[in-house]
Amino acid sequence: MLRIGLLSDTHGHWDDSLASFFENCDELWHAGDIGNLEIADKLASFKNFRAVYGNIDDHKLRAVYPKIQRFKCESVDVFITHIGGIPGKYEPTIFPIIEANPPKIFICGHSHILKVMYDKKMGFLYMNPGAAGTFGFHKFRTALRFTIDGSDIKDLEVLEIPRKGH
Repeated sequence: MLRIGLLSDTHGHWDDSLASFFENCDELWHAGDIGNLEIADKLASFKNFRAVYGNIDDHKLRAVYPKIQRFKCESVDVFITHIGGIPGKYEPTIFPIIEANPPKIFICGHSHILKVMYDKKMGFLYMNPGAAGTFGFHKFRTALRFTIDGSDIKDLEVLEIPRKGH
């Protein structure tokens, strides 16, 4: 059984509220737009860390983190990318991959909009943790944590932090 912390679109921001929310997690997964290598290194020193690069991430981050991460966590097939689209409108370069071999969890970021839903047509859980950073249009900074126990995905919790000035 593993407790997973999921975030995206930090854009170089990490603070105590995020650290506190993820304190009891075993792993931290980042769905891109990390912001800089210093933040990535800080996250990797905090927890076991898996990440993909996003569209704002520079060549240094792209040298360390891939565009797509696909792996097994317990008995769950996980697919993470930054620009993945939404159920019914997946990103055209990603759609053929997930259509040919659907994962159990499909994770992406980019939109800054928190959305978790079961995609019945594709047969997987879609997760976008929204944006944990302070850059962008979102009114709340968001992140997720959940448990993977064998093949079960459970105990989903949402962190919402109002952005200053919103």
